[in-house]
Amino acid sequence: MRVKKLLVLCVSAVLAGSMLLAGCSKKEESKTDESLQYVKDNKELILGLDASFPPMGFTDKDQKIVGFDIDMAKEVTKRMGIKLKLQPINWDSKDQELQGKTIDCIWNGLTYSEDRAKEMLCSESYMDNHQVLLVPEKSKIKSLKDIKKQQVGVQKGSTAADAVDQTKELKNAKIVYFGNNVEILNDLGNGCDAAVMDEVVAKYYAKKDPGKFKILNDNLITEKYVIGFRTGDEKLKAEVEKQLKDMKKDGTLAKISKKWFGEDLTTIK
Repeated sequence: MRVKKLLVLCVSAVLAGSMLLAGCSKKEESKTDESLQYVKDNKELILGLDASFPPMGFTDKDQKIVGFDIDMAKEVTKRMGIKLKLQPINWDSKDQELQGKTIDCIWNGLTYSEDRAKEMLCSESYMDNHQVLLVPEKSKIKSLKDIKKQQVGVQKGSTAADAVDQTKELKNAKIVYFGNNVEILNDLGNGCDAAVMDEVVAKYYAKKDPGKFKILNDNLITEKYVIGFRTGDEKLKAEVEKQLKDMKKDGTLAKISKKWFGEDLTTIK
């Protein structure tokens, strides 16, 4: 009997100790997420972007960084009571910039993917997007099926590059990688025969330079735009999402979207 009682006491002590440790772990875990307090203490949110992704975030003729994402972020930080700092980065090194804490988030037409979700904390999607094929206006290319061994430009490290890899019609094409979309468009028709890029960017340039480019009807893939945060920065992500939801409710998001797209394309609920 004494042995059984002793065993029961030992087991109870072990279980109690485990529960205590689990409780401590949870407390320590919650303490480690100081992401929101971090930006509040710094009184600013540092937003990483490549500054060549119109109309989401780009440098205008006056050398000012503007765009749909920029207007959204400005309103979010204003409501949070902190400043917004825009930090141009090498898009191909965005993960390193984020984890190295040179920026607090990536907010520049960032597309969700399972691979990205392993490297960073992704917000709720705020807009849908498609990867499309853009060609010069007078091009003989009418669809993806017309692409044989032509040169197709894509941005290195982008989901456009992923879309090209997944599209069987482009398996024989010569893929040329560029640092950003502006470089691609400068080469389109002067080297590259076609380009794969985000629909919002393609539409912006097609409208900006009427008669120069045309967007083909083929969509390579459908995507969702998100904001990327450091893994573990749940509190900062939650606060930004809260502000976006409030902006959706009071009509501010719709107003910003109509400014850049002529209609409300946002998908925040």
